Amino acid sequence: MQLLFIGITLLMGLAVGWSIGANDAANSLGTAVGSRVLNLKQAIILICIFGFLGAYLQGCYVTKTIGKGIVPIHQLPGDMAVYLALVTCFGACAWVVLATYWKMPISTSHAIVGAVAGSGLAIGAPVQWRCLLDIFICWIFTPLGAAIFGYIFFRIFKNILPRIIPRKYLRSSVAFLIIVSGCYVAYTWGANDVANATGVIVGAGIIDAKIAVVVGGLAILAGILTWGYKVIETIGSEITNLLPIMAFSAQLASAINVHIYTVFGIPVSTSHSIVGAIFGVGLVRGLRVLNIKIVKEIIVCWLATPFVTGIISFAVFKVILFFLWYKKV
Repeated sequence: MQLLFIGITLLMGLAVGWSIGANDAANSLGTAVGSRVLNLKQAIILICIFGFLGAYLQGCYVTKTIGKGIVPIHQLPGDMAVYLALVTCFGACAWVVLATYWKMPISTSHAIVGAVAGSGLAIGAPVQWRCLLDIFICWIFTPLGAAIFGYIFFRIFKNILPRIIPRKYLRSSVAFLIIVSGCYVAYTWGANDVANATGVIVGAGIIDAKIAVVVGGLAILAGILTWGYKVIETIGSEITNLLPIMAFSAQLASAINVHIYTVFGIPVSTSHSIVGAIFGVGLVRGLRVLNIKIVKEIIVCWLATPFVTGIISFAVFKVILFFLWYKKV
């Protein structure tokens, strides 16, 4: 029976990876598509390549935090560790898939962290509230930091680039910078978000961390290829109309922002980062160019995500525990 649950848990982890790819692919090169530097097919190919590289080369940092830092999954009895990993993956995946259907760029990091905490509370496990508080503080500063970076970068680059690059080469040069910075975003996204798919599975001792980042990376690629286009439309064009230099500034701001957190093993939202960066560059041109309605909808989904996944995981785990208790009786 335990082997069955382990198999189902692995499948749910792959489903989380798929949902990450489907929802978060836009965070990397959605702005490049919105500014018409790349078409959708070109963007997806580059996201796949650099997202997988990030997951493989630096995905281990955040995996440790998700797998052991919030709830010490490795210290739970074997069966409970597997159940917690299964329920956590289910709670996160269910909400992310629903949000992707609505074309809302939510945070898979928020989803998995909320689900881990909800599962831990359901069985009375020692939730590391200090770690959660640190993560929550970083969540607040993620979009703010990206917005500040984006605002500063755009103000600098919109004045400097036209001066240092000959006019006839300006458009092609900025297009190249957009592609490079977008690939950097994809790399940092893969490094930070692969833990959302495999962190709890590693914590439960089901698979090795090195194998997990490869498996999680492949699952993310599947999500990009099958459903990644949906949220790209929102990121690329519905928040604000992006000029090429705006797209470059936003992507560079987002990538630097997320990479800093990744090195410290903190699971932050690439969705928050890129949306914050786009908001920041949009502010340079004034609030009138921003789609405030879509920004409000995105923020509501952000705030709801950890609570919704936490409630789903808590409720599902309680049902599982009831049936386990009923079977023993």
